[in-house]
Amino acid sequence: MSSSVDQRVLRNAEQAAGPTPVENPALGEVFAEAPGCTPEQLDTVVDNAARAFPGWAAVPLEERRERLRSCHRALLAAVDPMAELLTREQGKPLKHARAEVGLAADWFAHTARLELAPERIVDEPAARVGLERVPHGVVAAIAPSNYPILLAVCKIAPALLAGNTVVLKPSPDTPMSSLMMGRILGKVLPAGTFAVVDGDVELGARLTVHPAVRMVSFTGSVAAGLAIARQAATDLKRVVLELGGNDPAVVLPGTDVRSVAQELFTRSMTNSGQFCAAVKRVYAPRAQYRRLAAAMAESAKAAVVGDGLDPATEYGPLVSRAQLERVAGMVDEAVGAGAELLAGGRALDRPGHFYPPTVVTDLPSGSRLEEEEQFGPVVPVIPYDDLEQVIARVNASPYGLGCSFWGDEDRARELAGRPQCGTVWINTHGDLRHDVPFGGHRHSGTGVEYGAWGLNEYTQLKVHHIALRQADREMS
Repeated sequence: MSSSVDQRVLRNAEQAAGPTPVENPALGEVFAEAPGCTPEQLDTVVDNAARAFPGWAAVPLEERRERLRSCHRALLAAVDPMAELLTREQGKPLKHARAEVGLAADWFAHTARLELAPERIVDEPAARVGLERVPHGVVAAIAPSNYPILLAVCKIAPALLAGNTVVLKPSPDTPMSSLMMGRILGKVLPAGTFAVVDGDVELGARLTVHPAVRMVSFTGSVAAGLAIARQAATDLKRVVLELGGNDPAVVLPGTDVRSVAQELFTRSMTNSGQFCAAVKRVYAPRAQYRRLAAAMAESAKAAVVGDGLDPATEYGPLVSRAQLERVAGMVDEAVGAGAELLAGGRALDRPGHFYPPTVVTDLPSGSRLEEEEQFGPVVPVIPYDDLEQVIARVNASPYGLGCSFWGDEDRARELAGRPQCGTVWINTHGDLRHDVPFGGHRHSGTGVEYGAWGLNEYTQLKVHHIALRQADREMS
C-alpha cells in the first residue's frame, strides 16, 4: 500500500456505495441489483476470515474433506435455481449453465479426494527431516464472468482443503449466482471460512492489497493480472494468475479438412467464444485453408443464436455491451483492411449483446484478430506455406496458454514440443480435466490450477528437522 497507485485505488473505493445493477445480456436490461460491498464491509469480511483461519487450519484434514463433500451435496441440490440465475446474468444456454453448476459441485468432491500427506525426506542416523504443506492464510479469489461458478470453485475447493480461508470477489457482470453460492455454502462451512463480496474493479484492488490477504488467485485478463502481480509484490503475497489465451489450432498438411471442420468450429465457439482455452485462430495449409474455412462457415450459418432460456439456443449473447463492441471493432477493423467475411460479421439487430458466429479469412498482416485474444464468437482461418513458418507465428504471440495440432497423430507428436505454451492438444482443443494441471506460459499466467498440482499452489512448504541425540540413535 506504499505506492501512489494503490493509494489512489483505495481512495476511489472509499467513494463506492450502493447496489450494483446486474444486466441480462440477452435483453440488454437490468434485472437485479447486487448488494455492493463498501470498503468498510470488505475490511470486516477479510478480518473475519483472518480470525477464522487458525481454527480452520487446525481442523483435521478428514474433517475438511467432509466439509467439501457437504459443499458438493449442497450445490447439487441447488443446480436448477442457480443455473437459471447464471443464464440470466451471463447469457449462456440453460443446459450449459446446469452443466457448469453440476461440474462445480463435482469439483468439491474431486478435490476432497486429494492428498496432503506429510513426507519423510531424510532418515539418517543423525537426523530425521520431514516435509509438510501448510496453508497461506486468507486467500483472495477473483473470478471472471465467463464461468463464474466453476472457475470460482476451482479456487475455493483446493484453498479450503489446504486449510486457508477464502474471500471470493466475482466479476461485477455476474455476481448474482456467486452470491447465491455464498449463501448456500455458508450453511455448511464454519463461520468466516468463506465469504462472497460484490463490487467493481476498485473493490477487487482493495481486496488484493489488504494486509490480511496472503494469497491472490485470479482468472481474467492479462492487464488485470499484471496489475494484481504488481500490487501483490509490495507485500510479497503469493499469486496464481490464469490469464488470457490466444490459442492456435494448426491443421497439418494432408488432413481431411472436412473431417475436422465441425470440431474446430465447435472448439472455437465454446461459450460463444468466451473461453480462455477456446481455439482463437486456425492455421491451415494454403492449398486447403479455403475448403476448411468454407466448411466452418457452413457450421456458423447453421448455428442457433438466442436467449439462453430458450431451449433451442446453441449460443447465447456476449456478457456485456463492452465485450460486444470490442469483438465487433476487431472484425470491422480486419474487414476494413481487406479481410474476407465468410459468415457473420455484424451484431444482430435485436435487443441484447448478440454477435453471430463469424468466420474470417485473408487477414492482413498484423491484424488484431490474429495477434490478440478476441474472446468472442469469431475465428480467423489463416493460410501457411510450411510448418516452420506457422510454428514461428504461433510462438510470436506473448500468450502461451494452449495449442493444438490436427491430423496425423505421429506427426503431431513430433511437433508437440515446439509451441511455447502450457498445454498441447492433439486432435482436440480446450479439453480440461479436474485431474490434469492447467496453466499458461509467458503472459498467459503463473502457477497452475486443477488436481494435486493446483492444490499445492494453495500451500507452502514447512520443514521439520530433528537432530537425533546419541541415545536416540542407539534406541532407533
